[in-house]
Amino acid sequence: MNFTTEVVRDAAIGVGIADDPTSLNAFLKPGCAAAIWRRQTPQDVQTWLDGLEPDRLPQGRVILPKEAVVSTVARLCDIANLPQGLERDWFETDIGTLAALFADLMSARYLRLRLDVVAHNACRKFHIDAITARLVCTYRGTGTQYGISTDGQDPAQVLTVPTGAPILLRGTLWPTQPASGLLHRSPPIEGTGETRLVLVLDPVTDPDEEPDHMRHPIH
Repeated sequence: MNFTTEVVRDAAIGVGIADDPTSLNAFLKPGCAAAIWRRQTPQDVQTWLDGLEPDRLPQGRVILPKEAVVSTVARLCDIANLPQGLERDWFETDIGTLAALFADLMSARYLRLRLDVVAHNACRKFHIDAITARLVCTYRGTGTQYGISTDGQDPAQVLTVPTGAPILLRGTLWPTQPASGLLHRSPPIEGTGETRLVLVLDPVTDPDEEPDHMRHPIH
């Protein structure tokens, strides 16, 4: 495990690198703007995901109790006609594991879950999200890119999260100071033929305040 936390010009810019999920609790420490669980998807699962036709990749957006994540992801897989098998079982279970881990870390009963299939330049500008915190895991394709900026300009050094490795990011609504000085973006892939599959999780305090179309269940 390697965790570094640093504050520069009243901005938290530290990035924690964890080799096990329990170490991600360093994300809650002052000065830690992001944390990455350094792991790889099992090779058989990665090969399966990479070989799927884009129209077989599950996608959807919903707010739901953390206990309903696995069943909801399974429904999204059914809607996409994703074949049954051990690889799909791993995929559904892994999203449930990440959801439970993130919900417990953030003390959240509800989550906003997004599975995005991306084949263009989505959110290519470096930014900080207007949320408290977010978990992003790219299951297929190039991972999220990030870098440090204390003046609002694009980072001088751009790093890429490995495929299959979850990153936890602080947003502008993080309740304590200092503010995050770490920016991120989706990698520019338009014209490359690449199709990404990205999981995004946000903690939700009150689902009744969210738009009706985002609420569980998915029919």
